[in-house]
Amino acid sequence: MPDKKSAPKPAKAPKKKILNVPFWIGFDLGGTKMMATVLDKNYKVLGSARKSTNGSDGQLKGKKKILNAIHEAIENAGVNPKGIQGIGIGCPGLVNPEKGTLLFAPNLGWKNMPLRKILETEFKAPVAVLNDVDAGTYGEYVLGAGKGSRSLLGVFPGTGVGAGFVYDGKLVMGKTISAMELGNVMLPGTHLGSTEFGAVILEDLTSRLALASAAGVACYRGQAPELDRKTQGALRDIRSKALANSFRGGEEATMILFRNSVRYLGMGVAMIVNLFAPDQITLGGGLVEELPGLYVQLLKEEVERYAIPELAKGVKYTVAKLGGQAVAAGSVAWLRNAK
Repeated sequence: MPDKKSAPKPAKAPKKKILNVPFWIGFDLGGTKMMATVLDKNYKVLGSARKSTNGSDGQLKGKKKILNAIHEAIENAGVNPKGIQGIGIGCPGLVNPEKGTLLFAPNLGWKNMPLRKILETEFKAPVAVLNDVDAGTYGEYVLGAGKGSRSLLGVFPGTGVGAGFVYDGKLVMGKTISAMELGNVMLPGTHLGSTEFGAVILEDLTSRLALASAAGVACYRGQAPELDRKTQGALRDIRSKALANSFRGGEEATMILFRNSVRYLGMGVAMIVNLFAPDQITLGGGLVEELPGLYVQLLKEEVERYAIPELAKGVKYTVAKLGGQAVAAGSVAWLRNAK
């Protein structure tokens, strides 16, 4: 038998080099997932950490997840925690940016969460709290597709429909509350889930979730066999890629749904064009990313159909460039530019 004393000792793993650099945390608090991203002064991603949100677990567990995600992101980035310069966080709902409070996140069920106080207490750094679509739109304005524009309308159809508006470098907000709740504009009409009979909110006609719900009915009725084969008509599985593949495959039922959803969204965007006359509109979200050319062209046609011609003329349409980093980069940019 080999001599135990003479057995070679396992080599020690080399210590990870710690970077002594200034950095910022951009945080995207989503309805299904949350992500903390470490950004350097040039907005380069140094590291990140992601967790499921599970809003139904409650705000206390949500708070712990947020703090843990940030600590993990810092560790993954290999930076010295003392280099933190600030935190920007984008939230899915109404916020009070002045006090740094998440007032209400309907997809999470969280109310009056003092995010600035929580984060400043833990990390001893300045904190900016924004609506997530405001943050994403500002990110595109400063760093992405809207760079160089004077006024930018960002529209992001996803689980709901969010919008943000930047004019001359400033986000359009109320005195103490975020605004531009395009998805909650009420239109004549109704459906079984309408909170007000005879009225329906825009996102119930235009969001990816609304499309998926209607497509599930089409699957059940045998009108979208290919989509049904790939998703079994399950709402959770009818996501942007599956819907886009159904449209591309020429399934008439889903093509009609898609066309109608863009038409309704065009009505909503036309309202903002008539009120604010943006010189650029940037579109983002899963369906837009799957069908960028088609989505932009159809929406442009519908806006021009419903907006005042003189106001719609010359509006530039673009697809968002920052993707999954838009909220993180935008919230940090807002914090840094507010100094």
